[in-house]
Amino acid sequence: MARPSSNMADFREVFAKAKHIAIITGAGVSAESGVPTFRGAGGFWRKWQAQELATPEAFARNPSRVWEFYHYRREVMLSKHPNPAHIAIAECEKRLSKQGRSVVVITQNIDELHRKAGTKHLLEIHGSLFKTRCTNCGNVAANYKSPICPALAGKGCEEDGCNGLLRPHVVWFGETLDPDILTAVEKELEICDLCLVVGTSSVVYPAAMFAPQVSARGVPVAEFNMEATPATNRFRFHFPGPCGTTLPPALARHETEIIS
Repeated sequence: MARPSSNMADFREVFAKAKHIAIITGAGVSAESGVPTFRGAGGFWRKWQAQELATPEAFARNPSRVWEFYHYRREVMLSKHPNPAHIAIAECEKRLSKQGRSVVVITQNIDELHRKAGTKHLLEIHGSLFKTRCTNCGNVAANYKSPICPALAGKGCEEDGCNGLLRPHVVWFGETLDPDILTAVEKELEICDLCLVVGTSSVVYPAAMFAPQVSARGVPVAEFNMEATPATNRFRFHFPGPCGTTLPPALARHETEIIS
């Protein structure tokens, strides 16, 4: 297979013709907003590694400790803002929607920075820091309270007097993705005629297979990442560097676009 191209002019030609663009994003796009990734050598909160807390077993053993970790993450996120990559994606979606073209963002991130930037067509495959789910009745509710007192105090679900224990509405290690979300993702990947992979290491499954599957059916895929990934050589384009620098010019208005 040919090495991926870093020719922006060639990418822009493909971009100008695309009608359904799927943008898959990972931790790299949020790292530029100062969001801690909790991976690698620095991936500790207090004395625990994130992987020791982000599991159903950890929650079963000590729900209050897990909630303290997620409370901390929520509080950190309330001080963070979308960066130029988030904004470029949201502005591109808004602009292309007026031309009868669509952009969908499929994100592994749980920080809601895409939503904050203005993205409307958003599939959050790993859930959200700002939603809770009842472990009893399954009710999912948005929650932006600071601090998130009821959950931290062990208080429960308010749905019809259920009072079940609330957990973060996120996908933990060892859990499977919501089948409804996966179905929605598959539908988008089947119709897209251009796919961007932004700030993702392409090692977390099943998300790591999304773009290679699109590429396998002959659709151009462009990777925007700090470095090459295990999937890079399957893609038509690769643009190294910070997403906040490489993405805005890639998604800016093309000279052929007619703005109504």
